[in-house]
Amino acid sequence: MNLEFSEEQLFIRNQARAFLSQESSADVVRSVIDTETSFDQTLWQKIVDLGWTAMSIPETYGGLGLGYLELCVIAEELGRSLAPVPFSSSVYLATEAIKSWGTEAQKQHYLPKLAAGKLIGTLAINEGLGAQSVAMRIIDGKACGGKIPVPDGDIADFVIMTARDENNRVGLYVVDLTDIAITREVVASMDPTRSQARVTCDATPAQALGEAGEAQLTELLDRAAVLLAFEQIGGCQAALDMGIAYTKERFAFGRAIASFQAIKHKFADMYVALELARANAYYGVCALSSDAPDLPLAAAVARVSATDAYYLISKENIQAHGGMGFTWEFDCHLYYRRAQLLSGLIGTQLTWKENITQRLL
Repeated sequence: MNLEFSEEQLFIRNQARAFLSQESSADVVRSVIDTETSFDQTLWQKIVDLGWTAMSIPETYGGLGLGYLELCVIAEELGRSLAPVPFSSSVYLATEAIKSWGTEAQKQHYLPKLAAGKLIGTLAINEGLGAQSVAMRIIDGKACGGKIPVPDGDIADFVIMTARDENNRVGLYVVDLTDIAITREVVASMDPTRSQARVTCDATPAQALGEAGEAQLTELLDRAAVLLAFEQIGGCQAALDMGIAYTKERFAFGRAIASFQAIKHKFADMYVALELARANAYYGVCALSSDAPDLPLAAAVARVSATDAYYLISKENIQAHGGMGFTWEFDCHLYYRRAQLLSGLIGTQLTWKENITQRLL
């Protein structure tokens, strides 16, 4: 399988990389942590103005009508720069859900506002997909219960959540997070640049998302897995580059430590993990773009390999920096934090490995 980006897609990538290198530098990322804000609102507005939030939305609803390849190019650059914005929650999850399974009225209401950045959405599925594990209930058209953690739940305008109806059937429901019957509480996050929240519904009006249910949610997570894999390999590449640059400049016993065989072996393992993840991510986006029948397996493989690679590379990057790698002043921990947060955003690694087994069988 060979994937070659078009000249237009490469142009988008290069422009995105140049923009984010200026607007989402390590200093910008650290400013979000230091000021304890939920995200960089200025950066988010610039991303909206560039049309990135509208890329996958059809032109009929105010979007650009581009494909998943273009969106994956942007995802990789956002991951490379550790952009402190709710892009994955609002674009990979909420926008995709409404675009795919929302009623025409829901599409007309939400998609133009998501494209224009007037709304931020998110997805709450923390308990899993089984009916017995979903605690949120829908009673007389109103949501009752809580969800934790909800990614970007403190800043989102609406959430799409799993809930059980009176007949114990699990479905997806849209809930307005600005409703007075909603209580939101920020909870500690491994990565302070991507907030988490506890959302409690006290008989909050909830609208079913079309006819969506467990099967549609599984398909949504498969799509998100591919997009997140690109974000993860972007972070992998940046962490790998950081480690290589440091070991070339750090001298011990009169030599750059990059020349030591033990260091070379570590970086060889990191490189192999990254290229495996990249190949699987390319396989995933090819299946996603063509709506291939092997998308479920391709998505699960991309998710597992990208998560494993990001954990390994972000961890070994710290080790390569030695004692300095554990300090606040060095940026190694920023990638390690993001790797940990993304690893649990749409299900645990164990869940996705079980998905591979089930889909192979």
